[in-house]
Amino acid sequence: MSYSRDPLAPAVHTAHEWLRAVTNDLGTYDRVFAHRVMRAWLHTVRDSVGAGTAARLAAQLPELFRGAFYEGWVPAETPRRHTVDSFLAQFATEAGVSDDEAAALLGAVTEALSELFSAGQLHRLLAELPAPLRRLLTGDLLSGTFTAAVTDNEGSR
Repeated sequence: MSYSRDPLAPAVHTAHEWLRAVTNDLGTYDRVFAHRVMRAWLHTVRDSVGAGTAARLAAQLPELFRGAFYEGWVPAETPRRHTVDSFLAQFATEAGVSDDEAAALLGAVTEALSELFSAGQLHRLLAELPAPLRRLLTGDLLSGTFTAAVTDNEGSR
C-alpha cells in the first residue's frame, strides 16, 4: 500500500503496532478486547493525573489513540482522587471486565506501554500517583526490568 494514496495509513499502521503490543501482553488474539482495555487504561490513568501530565502522556500516543485519550475528558475535573477500589471500578466498568480481572489487566497494559512510550515517560506519570495506585498499575504480572526500576525509584523518594 502506498502511503501517498492514503494520508491516514501511517497513523493507522502505528495504531495497529501499539494495539498488537497490548494484545500480545494480554495474551489474546481479540483486538477489540485489547482496544477496549487499552482505552480504559488511558482514560482511568488520564483522570487520575493533572492536566499537564495527561497532555504529556497524550503527546506520546499514536495519533488515533490520542483522539481516544481525549474523548470525554474534562480537565477541570482532574485529577480525580481515587482509592484502589474506585480506580479498579472505573477501569473495570469502562473495560467491561470484573474488578478481579481489572488488576491483572492494568498491569499487563502498563507493561506493554512501558515498551512503547519514551524512556522514563511512565515513571514520571507514575510518580504523580499515590503509591497504592502505582503498585496497582505495575502489579505482580510485570517483567523484572520495569518492576525493578519502579521499585528503585520509589525507594529514592
